[in-house]
Amino acid sequence: MWADTLLAAERAHLLRLALWAAVSVLGGTLLLGLEWRRVPRAPLRVQFAVQTAAWGLANLLIVWFARAGLELRDFAGARRLERFLWFNTGLDVGYVAVGITLALAGWVLGRRLGAVGAGMAVVVQGLALLVLDLVLAGRLVGMT
Repeated sequence: MWADTLLAAERAHLLRLALWAAVSVLGGTLLLGLEWRRVPRAPLRVQFAVQTAAWGLANLLIVWFARAGLELRDFAGARRLERFLWFNTGLDVGYVAVGITLALAGWVLGRRLGAVGAGMAVVVQGLALLVLDLVLAGRLVGMT
């Protein structure tokens, strides 16, 4: 494995994450703006939009700080990155589980559509992050 190849893979991962984050912020904000004009507002769509925009903003901040720390890695650094990435994939699966739980609890405990919408958005974000992380993990496994 070459350090410059790994650095390029990390940069590509952060670019994909930034694109997903920007789409989330813009999509969530647009949906919230459209929903805000309606009376009455649909709590499912409002909470889905809020969660989507918030997750996008958080991911943009992660990309902002992560880009500053990009550097050429030796083998030990590549292994640390790989372990961190597998930890993140576990978190991503956890996000999906939490989103499913939130949506189901909102539905079962009185048809709370705001909770259902928020849970659905968390599931979408968790799945997207899982896919993005698995793409980079697949490249790392092939390199190490």
